[in-house]
Order: sequence, then structure tokens, then C-alpha cells
Amino acid sequence: MKKVKKIMALGLAATLTFASMTGCSSKSDTNSGSNSDSGTASGTSDETFVIGGIGPLTGDAASYGISVKQGAEIAVKEINEAGGVKVGDKTMQLELKFEDDQATADKAVTAYNTLMDGGMNVLLGCVTTGSCLAVVDLAKEDNILMLTPSGSAAEITKNDNVFRLCFTDPLQGETMAEHMITDLHYKNIAVIYKNSDEYSTGVYEAFAAKVAELGGTITTAEAFADGEDFNTQLTSIKGTDAEAIFAPIYYNDAAHVVTQAADLSITLPFFGSDGWDGILDTVTDKATVEGATFLSPFFSGEETAADFVANYENAYNTTPDQFAADGYDGVYVFKSALEQAKTTESADLISAMTQIKVDGLTGTGISFSATGEPQKAAKFIKIENGEYAAAK
Repeated sequence: MKKVKKIMALGLAATLTFASMTGCSSKSDTNSGSNSDSGTASGTSDETFVIGGIGPLTGDAASYGISVKQGAEIAVKEINEAGGVKVGDKTMQLELKFEDDQATADKAVTAYNTLMDGGMNVLLGCVTTGSCLAVVDLAKEDNILMLTPSGSAAEITKNDNVFRLCFTDPLQGETMAEHMITDLHYKNIAVIYKNSDEYSTGVYEAFAAKVAELGGTITTAEAFADGEDFNTQLTSIKGTDAEAIFAPIYYNDAAHVVTQAADLSITLPFFGSDGWDGILDTVTDKATVEGATFLSPFFSGEETAADFVANYENAYNTTPDQFAADGYDGVYVFKSALEQAKTTESADLISAMTQIKVDGLTGTGISFSATGEPQKAAKFIKIENGEYAAAK
């Protein structure tokens, strides 16, 4: 590992902002500390394969990282208890080492260096976009396979060793525009987004372009920054002929937006990106978010997810969200790559990524393009009677 370059990168990374593919429900504090080793190898095996993880386990975005970590822990435990992973003529046990980056770029670099010093073989991370952007070139320098469960900015996969399990920001914006205009026949749509956030602006820009292409109209696009009250933006939206509101923001901001919208007697339906996942655990009054629809690759109510949900709830006393499912699927992607490559050599694992298909919680037959993008379908989740439901 070239420490000089990494120390220089640490200072550079501090200027990057953070973002995540989107929101999470509040989690218990179980196993949520930093510098944690979990899913420790057990049973007999020839070697141990170390999966490193980076994400926020403390701070405002902790729910995202805790979910990914806990989902990955479930997968590691399952695989090890089933005998491990057959890699050529060896049988390997998995070990998960997860570092807290507090969703900041500088701490992500520190976490990356710590994991590399600790023998990381592959990286499940980072969880948030800014952190991903801070370490992608370091991972390229070390030629290590990197799979982000939820970093959604398009440029994250610029290097050929980096892959993404979640949807990109542009894909989310385009998908929701098609759903609202083509499927639901809305023509006039208002937008509220966070202009200081890469995730929010990325989804919004793609959404706006697709709406125009489909013949719709953005009646107003209202931006906000950290710590800002939403009264001005919502009052402006109320004064337009909008038929619906699209808010590509995280669940914590979304909870404040829908609450203030209710206070202003705004009854327009809300639509969100996958950052809305977990909003029901955040709003004080679930009625304020009734009828809202958002994108997600995972729905805990699906029959195919029943075993995972039961195991997760037994382990952590909470229902898993999409980020937990991303963490779980990420481990199984690595398992498939190991089996395909028949070796732990990084170059072979990277090559194997474009040759595998994985039936996971977030998609059936998940595959990856040479550009690092996943091939899988999105789901629409609607809040009905204070519960998440598959949108019809």
C-alpha cells in the first residue's frame, strides 16, 4: 500500500461532500460501533477471506451504515454455517471487518487504510457517495475489487475494479419520471431537492430532463440547504398548478418536508427516490406521509424475503430495509465471484464480476456490466394505512 499517496488523498478527500443512495430506518444500537470485526470465520477451512466494509455507524447517516453492516453479517453467518465458500480446491470461511466513516470523505480514507492494513481482500463499500468518491482511486491503485451497496453517483464506477449494487442517481430520476408521467398520467410536477447534496441534485437533474422529454412540466424546482426551513419552498409549490411533488431527498429531510406540507394544508401526493426508505420510523405522524410512493430495490413484505426478514428481526429486533438487503446481497455477490474465479486473486475476481448472475433480495438474476452497473429492476413502494406496500 502506498502510504504517501493515501495520506495526500486524505487531505484531498476532506473537501468532498457525502451522499448516499438513499434513506434508512432507525436501527438498534446493537453492533453499531466502529472498528468492529463481525461474522468471524468459524468451522474448518483452508483460509479466511476478509470482506472489508466502510459506512457510517455513528452520526446523522448512521442508519445507512448500520443496515448494510447488519445485512452483511447475516449473509456471512449463513455462508460460514453452510460450510463456507468453495474456491478452486480450497474451502474458505468469510470474515467481515467494518469501519465507521461517519459519512465523511476524510474518515473514509482512514477507514480504507485501516482495512488494507488489516488484510482486506475485497471492499463492500462505501455506503455513501462522498465516501465512495474518496476511496475509488485508492482501490484502483491497490487493484482491489470494490462493490458499493448504495453509492449512487454515476462517477463512482469510473474505474474498472469498482461495481455498484444499487441504482444510479440518473436511473432513479428517469424511472420515477416515467412512472409519474407515463403510468400515473401526471403532467405538472413540482420538485423540492437539496442543492448541496450530490445524490439529491443528481436524481433531480435526470428527473427534470426525462419529464421534459416525456412532455411533462416542472412547475417549480425548489432547492434547500442544510438546516433550512421548508416553509418558503412549500409555499411556492402551493402557489403552482402542480398535481404532485417529487422529492429526491433522504428520509430525515423528507419527514420534515411532509410534516410542514401538512401544516400548510398541502394535500398533493408525494413521490421520492430510494432515500425515503425508513421514513415511517422518522415521522411523528404517519398520516403526513400516507399515499407517498418511492423507489426501492427491496420490499420486506415479499414472500421471497421471509427467511432473511425473520433472521434479521431475530438478530437485531428491527425490520430490515433496502440497505440491509444491499449488504446481504453484496456478500453473496462476492461469494459468487469467488466461486466463478476459483481464486482469490483480485484481477480474477474483478473479471468474474461480469460473468456471474446472483438471485438476491434486491433482484433476480442480478448481473453486472463491464462499466460496473447492475442489471436489475426497480420496485415502487407505497405507504398505505401507515405501512409499506408494493405499489400496484
